[in-house]
Amino acid sequence: MNFQKTNTKISLLEDYYSHFNEDHRLKTRHGQVEFITTMKYLHNVLNENKNLKIIDIGAATGAYSIPLSEEGYYVEAIELVEHNIEIFKNKNSKVKIHNGSALDLYMIESDSFDVTLIFGPMYHLLKKEEKIKALSEAKRVTKNNGIILISYYMNEYAIITYGFIKKHILEAKKLHQIDDNYHMLNLDDDLYSMVRIEDIIEFNKLMNFSRIKLIASTGPSNYIRSVLNSLSDEEFEEYINYHLSICEREDLLGASSHLLDIVKVRK
Repeated sequence: MNFQKTNTKISLLEDYYSHFNEDHRLKTRHGQVEFITTMKYLHNVLNENKNLKIIDIGAATGAYSIPLSEEGYYVEAIELVEHNIEIFKNKNSKVKIHNGSALDLYMIESDSFDVTLIFGPMYHLLKKEEKIKALSEAKRVTKNNGIILISYYMNEYAIITYGFIKKHILEAKKLHQIDDNYHMLNLDDDLYSMVRIEDIIEFNKLMNFSRIKLIASTGPSNYIRSVLNSLSDEEFEEYINYHLSICEREDLLGASSHLLDIVKVRK
C-alpha cells in the first residue's frame, strides 16, 4: 500500500471522527435500532459463555467493546483513529485497546480469539483488496470454528439517499462515482465504501467463510429517522419488535443501510 495515500486516509478519518460523535449516533432512535439488533445477535453467538475471548477490530469509542467487557467477557480492541482512542481510554474500561489498522494486526497472535467483530473498517476500506486483507487478518486472529461478525454499508441506501433524496445522482454519474449498474465506485478521497450482497458473497467465498446468518441490522430505520423520532416510547418499542421480526427476511436485506454478516471460520 502506498505510504503517502495511507497517511492521507488516516488524516481524513482523524478529521472526520474528530467532528463526528459515534456515541451520540448509537443513542439516536435509528442508532438504537442498529445497536439493539447487533447486540441481540452477538449475544446469541456468545450464548453467555464467559470463557469466550472477543476482539473488536475498528472499535471506535468502545460502543460494543465496553458493554461486553462489563458483562464479564475478555475483550481486546483495535482502533486506528487517535481521537477515538482518547475517548475510549477516558471511559476507564477494562478493555485492552491497541492503536492499529485492520489491515495489519501485527500485535495479535494467530488463533487468539473465539469471536471477532469487524464493524467500522469495512465501511472505510475502499478497494476490494483492502477489504480482503482486513478479512484475512480477522480470520488469522480467530480460532478455527470461531465466529466473525462483519458489518457492511450497503449500496442501495447510498444511491437512494445520496443520489436521489439529496439530488446528487447526476453529479455522481458525471464524476464517475457510479457505474452503469448503479454500483457506487470509490474515489481515492472517499471516506465510505458501499457494497451489494453479491460482493459480500464473493468475499466469503474467497475467505472460505461459512455463513451462519445475514441480518439487516438497520432495516429501513435510516430512511425514516424523522418518523422514528416522532414515535412515543411505547410505539418505538413496538417498532423494535417489528424490525427484529423482519431483519432476516431475504427480500428486505439489500435495501438496508447496513448488513451484519455472521460467519464461521474454517481453516
